[in-house]
Amino acid sequence: MTRSRVQGEDDTVGDGADNGVDGGEDNGVGGGTDDGDDNGVGGGDETGKRRPHRPNRRRRALRWTAVVLAVVLAGTAGAGYLYYEHLNDNIKKDALNLGDNKIAEPTPNAAGQTPLNILVIGSDARDSEENQELGGARETFGSPPLADVQMLVHLSADRSNMSVVSMPRDTLLEIPKCTDPDDGEVYPASEGRVMTNQSLGRGGPGCTVATWQELTGIHIDHFVMVDFAGVVSMADAIGGVPVCVDANIHSRDSQGHGSGLKLEEGTHSVKGEQALQWLRTRYGFEDGSDLARAKAQHMYLNSMVRMLRENATLSSPNKLRRLAEEATEALTVDPGLDTVKNLYDLSDELRKVEPERITMTTMPNRYVGERVEPTEDAEQLFRLVREDIALDGKDAEKKDPAPETKAPADPAAPDDEMAVQVRNGTRTDDLGAAPGRANTVAGLLVEQGFAKAVADPSVLPSEDRTVVRYPSADLEGDAWRVAKSLGIPASSVERSTDVSGVTLVVGADWREDTAYRAPEADNEIPESAEALNGADDSACMHVNPAFTWS
Repeated sequence: MTRSRVQGEDDTVGDGADNGVDGGEDNGVGGGTDDGDDNGVGGGDETGKRRPHRPNRRRRALRWTAVVLAVVLAGTAGAGYLYYEHLNDNIKKDALNLGDNKIAEPTPNAAGQTPLNILVIGSDARDSEENQELGGARETFGSPPLADVQMLVHLSADRSNMSVVSMPRDTLLEIPKCTDPDDGEVYPASEGRVMTNQSLGRGGPGCTVATWQELTGIHIDHFVMVDFAGVVSMADAIGGVPVCVDANIHSRDSQGHGSGLKLEEGTHSVKGEQALQWLRTRYGFEDGSDLARAKAQHMYLNSMVRMLRENATLSSPNKLRRLAEEATEALTVDPGLDTVKNLYDLSDELRKVEPERITMTTMPNRYVGERVEPTEDAEQLFRLVREDIALDGKDAEKKDPAPETKAPADPAAPDDEMAVQVRNGTRTDDLGAAPGRANTVAGLLVEQGFAKAVADPSVLPSEDRTVVRYPSADLEGDAWRVAKSLGIPASSVERSTDVSGVTLVVGADWREDTAYRAPEADNEIPESAEALNGADDSACMHVNPAFTWS
């Protein structure tokens, strides 16, 4: 296979590498330094130095969202008619999944359709002279790339809606064992939790795919990784993207930190390096947090998608040729997307979704020191994606699928050989734990043939609903079997590294009785996912008064 394992991304020196040199915004484009990422001005490092804006770093924005998703949505349209073989040769390829565990493909709907999941990846490394000129990480040149941008694009089975879920680059999780297909090098599973952006350096983008599948339980069909320098050229090729600010802005502080973005109040079409400045800007937008930067980038994405669907100038053969050339040179994909025809077919599928049915979100997270970890709301978001439930709520009538309709990646062991721990999680803010619930439910399982089911009195968690958790794919079938035996719904079976084996936690929804009555499934998107609708064309970024000019 042909590999470009060191790609570009919009952050600068050492973004996420914890090397003491900052990189969240540009120090090459626009002549400024970072707008405040992990290591430098406005940031913190592994020594414990805290960044001034830490409480506001709730959502690590996706720097590549606009260009990558736009290329996938529409950038390859028409390219199949333009020097086909030459464009095919431009596309770089890499293996899809470098992990050992496989996630079962989703069950087709009544019409035989299945969802489509594409992981979009961007790295912080710069391996070319052109990328270096655009703010490359000179101090980290040649080091393993970091997957500082990770975004899952989910296309519904009926092609009516699309969900986009981004993950903060400094999310703490366990990276699975990955094997590099080129040289056979084995990267062992991480010892405990590490930052998710390290996954790319463990054999390539296929390890990032494996990491996402391990965390979310979502089967990933494809990945797309884009080259840093290609962002400038592709933004030029499509003619610019309209953005709006509610006051004059100059993203530069008294010490020279900032993207250098300078715009007058109102709506402007940005392209090339100015588009990169918009995507990087933190200083000057709202409260100067990464949350504000994410908001600006989501606005940019919405605008770009609408522009690509409506801009008649893209019918120009010269514009299409240029866009096709820049797009194919910038992409690294899995073997399933390694031709212009495959990319065109994918874009054709994605283009079926109207902007008003596109929902962009960020994985809900909470702080762990200077890093973040997924919250319970994150699992709710992942479940909605797994079950192909639209995040805009327009197909809320879908019912929670019964356990028997699922297809576990691994079959269940015989009931009498299956080890199951039962914990009492019935405690609430107002009520103590219901006495004896773990023993009672463990007894129910034993009566049904699960001879090795035992109560675990050493742990007294607090759970609103009863759940069955399992730590790895080889126990997935066991977990589903336990759930089915007690009438526990599919939405309450989840993978978790907090357990060492199949573990049933009796929740506050089952404080009494022997028969479990499942509550109605909650198919609402969590507020903490900060959803943004793709049809919102009225958005305008608020400018911090400290960064305005007259």
